[in-house]
Amino acid sequence: MEVRNKATSINLFSLKTPQMRAFHMTWFAFFLCFFAWFGIAPLMAVVREELSLTKEQIGNTIIASVAITIVARLIIGWLCDRIGPRLSYTFLLVFGSIPVMAIGLAQSYETFLLFRLGIGVIGASFVITQYHTSVMFAPNCVGTANATSAGWGNLGGGVTQMVMPLVFAFFVWLGYGDPVAWRLSMVAAGGVCFLTGIAYFLFTTDLPDGNFKELRESGELVRTETGKGSFWLAASDYRVWALFFVYAACFGIELTINNIAAIYYMDYFDLGLKTAGLVAGLFGLMNIFARTLGGFVSDRFVRTGGLKGRVRWLFIALFIEGIALLLFSQMRVLALAIPAMVVFSLFVQMSEGATYSVVPFINKKALGSVAGIVGAGGNMGAVCAGFLFRSEDLTYPQALMILGGLVSACAFCAFAVRFSTEDEKAAAAEFDKAVAKRREELKERKPLQELIPGLRHLRPMDALRIYLGIALMIKGIYFILNMAELEATLGPGLGQAQNMIAWSVVFAHLVGGASLLLGFVTRVAAAANALILLGAVVISLTGSTFDGSLLGENVDFQFTAFVFFTLVLFTWRGAGPLSLDHLARIDAEKEPEVVL
Repeated sequence: MEVRNKATSINLFSLKTPQMRAFHMTWFAFFLCFFAWFGIAPLMAVVREELSLTKEQIGNTIIASVAITIVARLIIGWLCDRIGPRLSYTFLLVFGSIPVMAIGLAQSYETFLLFRLGIGVIGASFVITQYHTSVMFAPNCVGTANATSAGWGNLGGGVTQMVMPLVFAFFVWLGYGDPVAWRLSMVAAGGVCFLTGIAYFLFTTDLPDGNFKELRESGELVRTETGKGSFWLAASDYRVWALFFVYAACFGIELTINNIAAIYYMDYFDLGLKTAGLVAGLFGLMNIFARTLGGFVSDRFVRTGGLKGRVRWLFIALFIEGIALLLFSQMRVLALAIPAMVVFSLFVQMSEGATYSVVPFINKKALGSVAGIVGAGGNMGAVCAGFLFRSEDLTYPQALMILGGLVSACAFCAFAVRFSTEDEKAAAAEFDKAVAKRREELKERKPLQELIPGLRHLRPMDALRIYLGIALMIKGIYFILNMAELEATLGPGLGQAQNMIAWSVVFAHLVGGASLLLGFVTRVAAAANALILLGAVVISLTGSTFDGSLLGENVDFQFTAFVFFTLVLFTWRGAGPLSLDHLARIDAEKEPEVVL
């Protein structure tokens, strides 16, 4: 299937083109699917108590939530090749929302397990997300597009860990008991998915030039492989199965952690429901930039190493993920476990982005089926991992250690993904064509008068930004360990808003700090934290220790105001040359002049 008019760049702040409308709708739809898919996970402590679930039964529900997705992803990949991503996503969201809402009817372990199994179907949305961005973006940026759309969608797995306890608390605040509150929370999640399915149908097209049906009728789109043929064309390629195991070792691990993280922190670190959900949510929140980073680096590797370069980066990311998981499994102190989990999460999601930077180049005649089979590998990995966590003979840390060793071994499967000389030449020609088109689009633009990134060009503001990012992340971890102190600082009388604000502060510090450290979406990260610090400035001025002097003993005000002012500067000027933002702006084939 040859697709014309693919976008050669990603303009995040535009909805004018069909490519960018599809990009934003697909990541948002996947985000909601992920939110609904794992919405029950942070509430399992409540469900466990009501339904008297054993560890083995909880393990069975974890397996059920991801097992059905294996079959669903295989079918949805074939469906994308046949009717297109627009209708596929619409049907999945509308019908997939039914078991999400219906789980509220569960009154026993058996019915809960059945609905948990049904909810897993909505996880097939990932395949459509990757298919849609693959046909909308050119080779020079398809890795970044795929990784970003999937990463921001996966973000739902982290956000749900933080938000669902608040939704649950909101219904409790309205006067409902715990057994009713968790059920209403899932009804709300399913309802939003249903409405998004209708929006997807109205605001997207299958391809840049229109929908499958109209393009086929006009003869502009020739269907090279359809139905059963496309699936077997993909299934007969050994490289697809190599990526199947690779994806099992990264996305399968992410699904597993999303399911067990909250209860893991409750049982092994004695955290409460809300705090455990917050800490567990940090794992998924890394998707804001981590998966994008994996695809972005892959797009850079291809410039010098071709398709082999993409495979090489995939191995590196996956192998480091395995080592990081081994280290996380040995953490017994919360202050060490959180940073270890964040590093582990970073490489999990970069590995996922690297995997789907390779997928579009395996077989374009059966892109949907390839994406479906590889995507199913992630769920197969989660199913296999689920058996470790349901065993009464293994503790969760022991299960995590075993998984770390298996992931490290699976990294070597990446080297089984090979491309012929003809494939490399064809990919290089397509890449050069995309770059030439991008150059033409940038022809009228003036070259960026900035320094080439590199340590020898490190500027004082770069160093300040990096330090500030690290400091904010450390402060965020401190807040997690001292949530009561943070909530007390906000003052009484806020009700549920107190929890919302406290969690927003932690979110801004951790994720915003990481973004500042890397120089990724710097202005947005700085602005978010500046708003938080503005509130801190007000608290410092109005607190009980304020002596009426701005230059006297009120050190809290002076320091907080300094950080606030610094963040405003970064919001205004953005990141310097030593940043991912700068790399994303540079035309790689035409280096900017160095200004001394």
